[in-house]
Order: sequence, then structure tokens, then C-alpha cells
Amino acid sequence: MKLKVTVNGEAYDIDVEVEEPDAPRLGAIVIGGTHGTAAPLAPTTASVSGASANAVTAPLAGSVARVLVEEGQEIKAGEVLLVLEAMKMETEITAPRDGVVSRVLVEKGTAVQAGEGLVELD
Repeated sequence: MKLKVTVNGEAYDIDVEVEEPDAPRLGAIVIGGTHGTAAPLAPTTASVSGASANAVTAPLAGSVARVLVEEGQEIKAGEVLLVLEAMKMETEITAPRDGVVSRVLVEKGTAVQAGEGLVELD
């Protein structure tokens, strides 16, 4: 890199070498293991209730604040089915299409994970 430096009114051109420090590298990240054990680590799996192809699923993890439909109820696309609460914020879960509620898979207070089935539609 070239710099121009003025000292007591006299200009000097200076070549400067700038060394970039090496970026730190991350080591292995082990989740669910115990430090210092010789036991092999087994892969972990998340436990989420299976959802049918007709199920409306949770877009995020949270808890069910309100269920606004019941089995056998006819619903229209865009109608609010239930409300999830996560981190003090409420998210309305709406019907993706017209149909009939065949099963409500959760109740108020149920903790759900992202992707978990909430309501099944016919």
C-alpha cells in the first residue's frame, strides 16, 4: 500500500506492507456429546409428531395460545384456525384452502415444534 506523508511541509511517498492475520478456524462442533468420554457419538433425531398431507403445520416452535376451530367445522381459505405464541409474540395460523376440520391435533397450552401438525383438513 502506498501512503503520502507530509513532515514539516515536505511530502514523502512511503510503501507500507499490511499483514492480514489468519482467520481463526473452527474445530469440530459436537452436539449432545459429553466432553472427554470415549463412547462413540450417535446421531440425534428431533421428535416431532408426524403430520399428514392434509395437516396445517406449525411454521415455528411455540405454544398454542388459542384454538379457534373444532372438528367438523367448515372453514374458508385465510380463516384463522389457531394462534401460536412464541417469545411474547402471537402468530395467527390460517387455513391454506377451503375445507372441513377433520381433526384438531393440539389444545391450548400445547408446546409445538416447527413442522408439527396442528389441524387436519378434509
